[in-house]
Amino acid sequence: MIEGWHVAVLMGGVSAEREVSLRSGAAVAGALERCGARVTRVDVQSRQLELPAEVDVVFVALHGTFGEDGTVQRMLEERGLPYTFSDAAASARAFDKVRSKQAFLANEVPTPRFVVLSARRPNFSAVEMLHWPVGVKPARQGSSVGVMRVERREELPAACAEAGRYDDWLLVEEWVTGRELTVAVLEGRALPVIEVRPRDGWFDYRAKYTSGRTEYLVPAPLEEDVRRRAENLAVQAQECLGCRDLTRVDMMMDEKGRLFVLEVNTIPGFTETSLVPKAARAAGWSFERLCERLVELAAARDGRLLGSGRGVGEVEVMR
Repeated sequence: MIEGWHVAVLMGGVSAEREVSLRSGAAVAGALERCGARVTRVDVQSRQLELPAEVDVVFVALHGTFGEDGTVQRMLEERGLPYTFSDAAASARAFDKVRSKQAFLANEVPTPRFVVLSARRPNFSAVEMLHWPVGVKPARQGSSVGVMRVERREELPAACAEAGRYDDWLLVEEWVTGRELTVAVLEGRALPVIEVRPRDGWFDYRAKYTSGRTEYLVPAPLEEDVRRRAENLAVQAQECLGCRDLTRVDMMMDEKGRLFVLEVNTIPGFTETSLVPKAARAAGWSFERLCERLVELAAARDGRLLGSGRGVGEVEVMR
């Protein structure tokens, strides 16, 4: 129970995902208040972090750069404040798509073939080793910001220029055609798999955040062996990056039934209609209990709170 705890909810931020973060933070703050916590909403509008006094736990609801790339996590660690989700090192590793890919390869996590390009001096000939179409992504962004699908070679320079607006390094990977799946991992165990079905095109930024543009199947209609493979792969991907508490692992299943991990999200969207809360609800978790549990997990890493008798017990993930 977190009744009476002072929780600062960080939201907004300075990234391209500011508006989404404001929505996540508002939903989380409301849920924690319903659980009895004393909540301070902190709208982060610069890279300076100002927090109220005597905060027990910080709930990080920031998406994108500064909030999800390990920066704010390092700042909180330096201040000795417990916070939700993965630590600074794992956050930085997961947010950088190139470093994630390298970790996937080193740990035999299947992922689409890729090359890395400099946005300033892209070596387009390196892309010739890949099968078309390809996806062009900024190495360090989220929510499909700057992501482009490229069908033909002549479209590549324009796509790289667009993605290069968001990062100096670009990831170009083979585009997997098939079914898009996402698996939330909570305390090392997978929640029900979700299938994402955009009604038009692919699951880009507009499809993610425009009501009615995407259908979500929870749980995904999968054969039992496929479901288990997806769940196990999600846990493996999270673990190889060193993540903790809660993540969302995005993957594709091609027409041959092969699974490919695209990325691991350390701070997924957290409105009541976002993917992770949908999966949690299918597993028997209310939105309030999910938010409360994340605060409890953060508190468990702080000796001051444990010393005050605010114990954090185990909880079973229901199916």
